[in-house]
Amino acid sequence: MRYRVEGVSGDEGVKKLRCTVWPEPFNFYRTPEEEKEKADFEFGENGVTEAIAWMNDRLCAEKDRWEHAGENWD
Repeated sequence: MRYRVEGVSGDEGVKKLRCTVWPEPFNFYRTPEEEKEKADFEFGENGVTEAIAWMNDRLCAEKDRWEHAGENWD
């Protein structure tokens, strides 16, 4: 599982953390949008903690997807 955490402008200009996960083998830009899962969190320490928990949840919920992702070179 690959991931990216970035700061984005949310509603009314409020800064948010956006966390994106996707399967290997490609980088963020080469991976089709339909393969990516995204979630937004509060910009700050609590948001980072929530983002990490969300990524761990995604990892556990779709274990087979991530374990076999490196086989998807087509």
